[in-house]
Amino acid sequence: MSDKEKKLIYVDNAATTKVSKSVIEAMLPYMETYYGNPSSQLYSLGREAKAALEKARQGVAELLGCDANEIIFTSGGTEADNWAIKGTAYATKGRHIITSKIEHHAILHTLDALIKQGFEVTYLDVYDNGIVRPEDLEKAIREDTILITVMYANNEIGTIQPIKALAEIARKHKIPFFTDAVQAVGKLPINVKELGVDMLSLSGHKIHAPKGIGALYIRKGVRLSNLIEGGGQERGKRSGTENVAGVIALEQALREAVADLTDKDKVGKLRDYLADKLIKIPYSRINGDIKNRLDENLNMSFEFIEGEGLIMLLDMNGICASTGSACSTSSLEPSHVLRALGLPHEICHGSLRISLSADNTFEEMDYIAEKVTWAVNRLRMMSPLYERKLKEERSK
Repeated sequence: MSDKEKKLIYVDNAATTKVSKSVIEAMLPYMETYYGNPSSQLYSLGREAKAALEKARQGVAELLGCDANEIIFTSGGTEADNWAIKGTAYATKGRHIITSKIEHHAILHTLDALIKQGFEVTYLDVYDNGIVRPEDLEKAIREDTILITVMYANNEIGTIQPIKALAEIARKHKIPFFTDAVQAVGKLPINVKELGVDMLSLSGHKIHAPKGIGALYIRKGVRLSNLIEGGGQERGKRSGTENVAGVIALEQALREAVADLTDKDKVGKLRDYLADKLIKIPYSRINGDIKNRLDENLNMSFEFIEGEGLIMLLDMNGICASTGSACSTSSLEPSHVLRALGLPHEICHGSLRISLSADNTFEEMDYIAEKVTWAVNRLRMMSPLYERKLKEERSK
């Protein structure tokens, strides 16, 4: 095996990202020196931690285009998603919620829990391009609709939803609008006021901050029931001793991600370069809208193979990729996102998700294309369905 093959190539950034050195440097003082509890205000160590916490909150708010008192820090995107949905459901009269068929499981499973409690949910179609149509949302609204929740960018196929248009419809009907922006933050320009959303969630570990820190933007005036009770931190809305080092890291990572938005062309060119090579593999397709997607995302399906086998063969060659959402890789069920596009089970099972970062290179794209082509061909050699397909073609 060559030195090139021994190098680890990480292209699963939609699952998690490497914590950047500058983020580590920013958070270390709040683990080693300024480690006080922000609620311990009677001595300087606690006051210093509190001051750092609020400065970071102000920074996050400015980067998202909102006020500092509209940002509540959480343990991550999943908690923020749960809180936005359950908090609205329990604080509002009405039983109907609208979402899309391709939401993250943090949304879908939360809604499943509410359905068991008597709530009703309408799931909007996304058609073959993976995008919600505003007119479908308009038609789905009922008198008892209490919340509309549609993700900004999909974690599997990268498609970007028309959030501003959807939020306008919600506002017209005076219905709260929440967007899970975990995959979009740091990849797309985001100003919550311009978008018109009432709530927005984000997670640090998707933008080169550590796992275990996230935030929920809650527009002033939006009523939410508390999800976590306790010592009354975060202005009594989200109890638990604040993760000061994590908050510092989140603000630093978000600041760097926003500053790097102008460099997105490089990542998009890497993605397109790789896509042009992989699409030459027979019986392959790109899933989701070709243009209206995150620059970092490439999701493809290869007929006559199993995605799990493909990922294992790539891993043997030092490539870290995914066959779907990292939160559901233990499931044998086909991706609900790909099924929502109308794809049959056999195509869904042969999917590959590549999610890039600015750290990736064109040399790596060449190597990935070589190994994916090799792995697909190897797996197809063991497939009776592929053998049958070849016989059918030869007989024509």
